[in-house]
Amino acid sequence: MAPIARSRRPARRRSWLRRILGWIVRLVLGFILLSLLMVAIYRFVPPPITLTQIGDITEGHSLHKDWMPLSAMDPDMARAAIAAEDGNFCTHHGFDLKAIEKAFKANEAGRRLRGGSTISQQTAKNVFLWQGRSYLRKGLEAWFTVLIEHLWGKKRIMEVYLNVAETGIGTYGANAGSQRYFHHDASRLSPTEAARIAAILPQPAERAAIAPQGRVLRYGNRLVRRVGIVQRGGYDRCLR
Repeated sequence: MAPIARSRRPARRRSWLRRILGWIVRLVLGFILLSLLMVAIYRFVPPPITLTQIGDITEGHSLHKDWMPLSAMDPDMARAAIAAEDGNFCTHHGFDLKAIEKAFKANEAGRRLRGGSTISQQTAKNVFLWQGRSYLRKGLEAWFTVLIEHLWGKKRIMEVYLNVAETGIGTYGANAGSQRYFHHDASRLSPTEAARIAAILPQPAERAAIAPQGRVLRYGNRLVRRVGIVQRGGYDRCLR
């Protein structure tokens, strides 16, 4: 009987391995199907809430957001976002390899930490994921970036980005930011106002769109000039 008992152990191990592998396959397939479903729905429906917004609520902040279609928003807002965040937005397929390489070299050289994320990557992170730095989040961000580039297209990506990006503590979207800072909606932003909103996008909790000072003021003034360059150079052609 002893030899028979020993012979069953490898079979039991193989059975457990098959079960574990089966669950892993189910989880992966479930995640793929769920992510495809969410991306497909958000192609037409505004995301109701994001993990970042939930974080604001748990910290006691009230949310201020007011969805505005890209077609109703002043075109200078999208141009300012391109000038500030992603000059190659209309030509890349979700990832700007040159910008990533520049960011990597700058960080390796010990200069001010900077990222190489495109607007597409930032949209994927803001809508589907959480803030912070980790290999897991970056991997998921890449997956969702590929999905929205193929299923949404550039206009929808920009529209969602300009409606979910944080523009102040508890304030999300260019329209809510415009109402908060300039007391009118984003349909009639001036180039200066659009540039000031774009200038605070990287650090909305630390930068001011009203009466900006120092580096933020200088950066905003540069962005005002770049808005015209984006328009004349056709860097926003995928949004027209």
